[in-house]
Amino acid sequence: MRRQTSVFLAAFALAGCDSPARVYAAKPASPPVTPSALTSEMVAVPVKNGPPIAPMRDVRDEYFGKAVIDPYRWMETDTEEYTTWMKGQAHFTRKTIDELGTRQAWFDRITALDNASPRVRAVAQRVGMIFSLEAEPGNDAYSLYVRTALGAPKRMIVDTQKFAEDGKTAAIDYWVPSPKGTLVAFGISLSGSEMAVLHVVETKTGTVLPDVIDRARYANPSWLDEGSFFYKRDRKLPANAPATERFTKARVYHHVLGTDPKRDFATFGYGVVEGLDVEEDAFPAVSAYENSPYAFATLNHGVQPEITLYVARKRTLGGVRVPWRKVFEPREGITDFEARGTHIYAITHKNAPRAKLLRINLTIPDLSKAETIIPESDAILKQTGLAKDALYVSKLEAGIRKLVRVPFHTNKAEAVETGLAGTVAAFSTNEHVPGALVRVEAWTASPKLVALHAGMKRARPTSIIPPSSVAFDNIIATEVTAKSSDGTMVPLSIIHRKDLPRDGTNPTYLHGYASYGNVHGPYFDPTDLAWLEKGHITAVCHARGGGEYGEDWHRGGKLGTKPNTILDFVACAEYLVRENFTSPAHLAGQGTSAGSILIGGAVVRRPDLFGAAVMRVGMVNALRFEQIPIGPFNTSEFGTIKTKEGFDMLWNIDAYHGVVKGKLYPAVLLTTGMTDPRVSPWQMGKMAARLQSSTSSDKPVLLRVDFGSGHGIGTTKTQRAEELADTYAFLEWQIGKK
Repeated sequence: MRRQTSVFLAAFALAGCDSPARVYAAKPASPPVTPSALTSEMVAVPVKNGPPIAPMRDVRDEYFGKAVIDPYRWMETDTEEYTTWMKGQAHFTRKTIDELGTRQAWFDRITALDNASPRVRAVAQRVGMIFSLEAEPGNDAYSLYVRTALGAPKRMIVDTQKFAEDGKTAAIDYWVPSPKGTLVAFGISLSGSEMAVLHVVETKTGTVLPDVIDRARYANPSWLDEGSFFYKRDRKLPANAPATERFTKARVYHHVLGTDPKRDFATFGYGVVEGLDVEEDAFPAVSAYENSPYAFATLNHGVQPEITLYVARKRTLGGVRVPWRKVFEPREGITDFEARGTHIYAITHKNAPRAKLLRINLTIPDLSKAETIIPESDAILKQTGLAKDALYVSKLEAGIRKLVRVPFHTNKAEAVETGLAGTVAAFSTNEHVPGALVRVEAWTASPKLVALHAGMKRARPTSIIPPSSVAFDNIIATEVTAKSSDGTMVPLSIIHRKDLPRDGTNPTYLHGYASYGNVHGPYFDPTDLAWLEKGHITAVCHARGGGEYGEDWHRGGKLGTKPNTILDFVACAEYLVRENFTSPAHLAGQGTSAGSILIGGAVVRRPDLFGAAVMRVGMVNALRFEQIPIGPFNTSEFGTIKTKEGFDMLWNIDAYHGVVKGKLYPAVLLTTGMTDPRVSPWQMGKMAARLQSSTSSDKPVLLRVDFGSGHGIGTTKTQRAEELADTYAFLEWQIGKK
């Protein structure tokens, strides 16, 4: 489907805040100390043999009768003192890790593994063309290539590094070829900021056209024809607007190539069409299919997967006020769709937690009268893709994605085989091209791209993703389940060397995410071998909050049930210890972004269970997440501070407020990027300061700050290798065999 998916479900984005403290139940907060009132005793103090000490300036909030003290609220303002303190933390962390003497060896090995073979991130098909986003060995950034056939040589059409400027790195955030592939719309952002500028490149010549559109963060361009496209654009904020308004009131515009973007007219979005109920925090998108007389407008409501869908006849798109007609609301449970003629094929989980596929006549858009193409079963339907010959649908069975084909002449689902062991990590289709390109991945085998043609029951291999020269011959993956505190059996993946001794001394790195219904499925990363080849273990906890068992599994770790995510992670950690894979002294946990709810909660609840923890660009101060630009869009996943029920939800998962003075905490490495538009760097800063001032153990608490990167989207290969080398050096120091 060609729509923006819940801000890529990436709105686990909790970025910076300069708004005053919010207080509920009508009791005011104690005012924070302003920078002008600082004395020499109150500024962040550098320490000769330790990180700079953060001053405590208590701010008192009262939420529905409960007083909450926040000693580091001052970090939420962009002051020179805050920046200086972050630089001091970064300097101390750099010095500490460098003095270990192992970091360079880790970096060299990771870099060698990363550059052993070309890395291919994504592919897209058009008639006679295959586009791909790739990084050649030695290239630091991913660039855009095109081929004329599966076996044809590739040609670069967008050299990402040419967009870098003033020492800032550049990245392609998104790219969409036109219907015939003659043009590609793409977004470029700098230093991981994700604040993309939209450009258009001519495929034949590689010439970047003069059409340039700013404020195009995840613009989700969708081509109407070979000369025009729709795109979402953020509004230009008035001066001194609150940070929480940065991504509100978005609109979709129609751009004709060669015209001034200032003259583009809005076709959909907030306040565009009178009578359309478009909330200011909804994310609008417009798409069109050549085989359908309709255009489709969708609204994503924060991070919830269910959409609102509107349709309009294409012939009406030229007007200033498009007569959009609402056909489905979120209560219909539709999460994905494709259009063909006057029908859509839609995945819905209404009255079907594991989802079903329906064929719906848009002239009578009634789910009760829709044709069921794939009924609900033990398999979980995830995604649809429209090809010339059939609809392709991915489904999840026991954590492994498979592919189903629905030929249009029968509308009957039939299984297809990739011919490979592993999971269908992604697939690409086009309405004018029969078949699909399918990416298959596994924990211990390099990814492969296979071609599935019309009528074929088995795919054939392609050379677009060359086999990695990094061999995991001595590495295996073991799939088990761990019993959580309420008896729920939680899937746990354990990747390790075949000759691993079960003696409880193996350094083990346990990962988890478990939010938004995302599935942490099998994947292959050659740099993982740097850790595994030493006899160390990598494990993945598939906790509730993810989508491994459908929407019920997601709801089991969402809103009021979110603490289950933390308890499931603890259960997986306990399993690894109980089964003698490792011991607490050799066990580390890790969570990234929303996954930091998981690791942060585990550390404050069970600090005795871990020798170390890594919190990456994470949400740890849940009570304050609504104060940042993307925070309000996440309330459907975590709750809102505006209600007593929501406060209780957020309080129960706020790791920052769970830190207790004098407790024995494990070693902790926190990482952040100062251009992060999703999770504010002060979330990691506040957590680091509180742990540093509270722990009674002799274990280090280090804050790693990258001033040239953000949340991870757009991070260069070198930046990633540097962070991973720091992480592995830290973990080897803290949980390695002595």
